[in-house]
Amino acid sequence: MIDLHFWPTPNGKKVTILLEEAGIPYNVVPCNIGRGDQFTDDFLRINPNHRMPVLVDTAPPGGGEPIAIFESGAIMMYLAEKCGRFFPQDIRGKYQVTQWLIWQMANQGPKSGECGHFRRLGDKQGDQSYAVRRFTDEVNRMYGVLNNRLYESKYLAGDEYTIADMICYPWTVNWAAQGQDITEFKYVKRWQDELAARPAVQRGMAVGADLSEDPAKLPPEEQERRAKILYNQRARPVREK
Repeated sequence: MIDLHFWPTPNGKKVTILLEEAGIPYNVVPCNIGRGDQFTDDFLRINPNHRMPVLVDTAPPGGGEPIAIFESGAIMMYLAEKCGRFFPQDIRGKYQVTQWLIWQMANQGPKSGECGHFRRLGDKQGDQSYAVRRFTDEVNRMYGVLNNRLYESKYLAGDEYTIADMICYPWTVNWAAQGQDITEFKYVKRWQDELAARPAVQRGMAVGADLSEDPAKLPPEEQERRAKILYNQRARPVREK
């Protein structure tokens, strides 16, 4: 059985899309990142980087002890290899997919996350106009990267739908909140519409809909507690034995 430590964010939904596409049974273990579940000792034992998602496979290929994997890109490579789908293994096909996976992890995800952070922050921490402009423009540039690729190719890695598409798609759904106009990127829109019509994508995107919460409705003391643990994080000291 697959246990997926999950919260309904784009990073979590990448993995649920793949699980649904592959038809792999899985169990969602809620990891409320707003509350700080990712900082518990139990969670840190499976991911020292205290971020979700994390996958725990209790029946890994070849048997043996359960295997825990963190980082969504690594999780998706593992699952695709396990099911033998969505990740070609010939040298050219494999690295066509792999480069887009790494592009998403190194560029689209982090920059889109920073864009959303500063756009939501407003002026609560002073003038954020430079940060908003910088990351909004960078996200716009990345939509252009996707658009140019999808002009010349049906899917990101070529003619075949792969984990490269699944990992990028959830980060494009909220384009309006990222300060973008999707009509400027008609080839991304064509690709989006096709993926959005896939039943497995719909199911994967819907996972965790019952878990979301509105932080603004929390008591002020809980909002303050969460702000202290979530923002301006620094290194955790080694717990020497």
